[in-house]
Amino acid sequence: MIIVFTGNGKGKTTAALGQAIRAIGEGKKVLMVQFIKGPWKSGEDESAKLLAPNFKLVKTGKGFVGIMGDMLPREEHQEAAEEGLALARREIESGNWDIVILDEINNAVSLSLISKEKVLELINSLNSATHQPEHLILTGRDAPQEFIDAADLVTEMRDIKHPYEKGIKGKRGLEY
Repeated sequence: MIIVFTGNGKGKTTAALGQAIRAIGEGKKVLMVQFIKGPWKSGEDESAKLLAPNFKLVKTGKGFVGIMGDMLPREEHQEAAEEGLALARREIESGNWDIVILDEINNAVSLSLISKEKVLELINSLNSATHQPEHLILTGRDAPQEFIDAADLVTEMRDIKHPYEKGIKGKRGLEY
């Protein structure tokens, strides 16, 4: 099954992690490849250690692109996204994972760090893969319509109210 969590509201990565926790509880193995997120520390970094070997988190991103003090050349972000997708493809082909999560892949496409065609190639290759995961989860804002069309399940998180609107910064352990 292909699952897409998208929208401007909070909870896309959280929903994917919830699916991972549920699957791990059933003895499944889950890989999460994080695009965009990189050097920033988040709660899932430590959780991954506690859930190993059934859960593996790989951060391939170089951080937020063009905001929050990002000074890296765009090419470094693009190279990181390409490497992340190549890693995801290798891991999918390994047959070691029941679920593969491509966290923030929609953002990477929206920011033109990687082409939607390359991601669609990966999605389409699942049909012919010898050892395909049971589920592929794509997260991030601005999911391309083609990802939505290819998905079996799509959930859009919609902002209704958020503390950020009042100037309250994200809380460790709740939002990252």
